[in-house]
Amino acid sequence: MDIALDKVCELILRARAIDVKEGMTDPASGSNPTDDGSIDALTASPDDATEEEVRDVIAGLNDDERADLIALVYIGRGDMEPEEWGAAVRLARERDEASSASTADWLIGIPNLADLLDEGLNAMGRSCA
Repeated sequence: MDIALDKVCELILRARAIDVKEGMTDPASGSNPTDDGSIDALTASPDDATEEEVRDVIAGLNDDERADLIALVYIGRGDMEPEEWGAAVRLARERDEASSASTADWLIGIPNLADLLDEGLNAMGRSCA
């Protein structure tokens, strides 16, 4: 892999923070955070920087690193096997070149992105632990 393990692990942490968020359900509750158990902390809001942080991490990667991330997703969700790493990276580059969506948009749009990246790493014999 051309991407450093610590970069993938950082992205997994940030993606997990997005995965636990839910849409606004009571935007003007007027309740006290102490009284409601601070559940609003898990509510996505327009000023939440988490998604922007993930976009910044992805934007800071070079082409090879972005292709590796996509390939890890392919392996993590079972589309390809670890033995097919070279083909997964080639397919990732083709997806990146042919798609009108940015890599960040594509990755953020994947449900459970963090889990898929983690499973991809594990299949490749690597781990953030």
